[in-house]
Amino acid sequence: MTSTADIRLRALEPEDLELMYRIENDSRFWRHGSTTVPYSRYALREYIANSRGDIFVDGQVRLVIERVATENHHTKATPIGFADLVNFDPIHLRAEIGLLILPEHQGKHYGRPVVEALCAYARQLHLHQIFAIIATTNEPALQLFSHAGFQASAKLQDWLRLDDGFVDAVVWQQLLSSTPATA
Repeated sequence: MTSTADIRLRALEPEDLELMYRIENDSRFWRHGSTTVPYSRYALREYIANSRGDIFVDGQVRLVIERVATENHHTKATPIGFADLVNFDPIHLRAEIGLLILPEHQGKHYGRPVVEALCAYARQLHLHQIFAIIATTNEPALQLFSHAGFQASAKLQDWLRLDDGFVDAVVWQQLLSSTPATA
């Protein structure tokens, strides 16, 4: 689908069920999204089977992040997480980014190429802008989106609930097209 450096984004396949099951059922990740309960393999299998992979049909798209390496003239792709475009608005042509890299692959500088590949894909979809809502306590994500060319645009007070209370969040936006709006 889309690739940058040694990172590639691709559509979900039935073979991704166990990776999806692992991530969706790890409660450490729930505070970054809206999941509050575990998902069954059946529910996830149905999601994969019924997803069209088309943001205009599904209102969202989930892509598998793969690290691609060439060893002895053979290409090996290792799934390392998921990149999502969610909360798609077809009228205003915007979507929210969701990004999850497995803990064992974090800190290896994969985030920026993933965000760049997701921006390139969003441009292919003719989106006008993409955005991310990031907790003010998530310093790695704040740095990632700042370095990837996003602009902090709004502070949301007590926006995200953590185990010990609420935390502020910041909306980060990137305009993908410079086409002026017509009245």
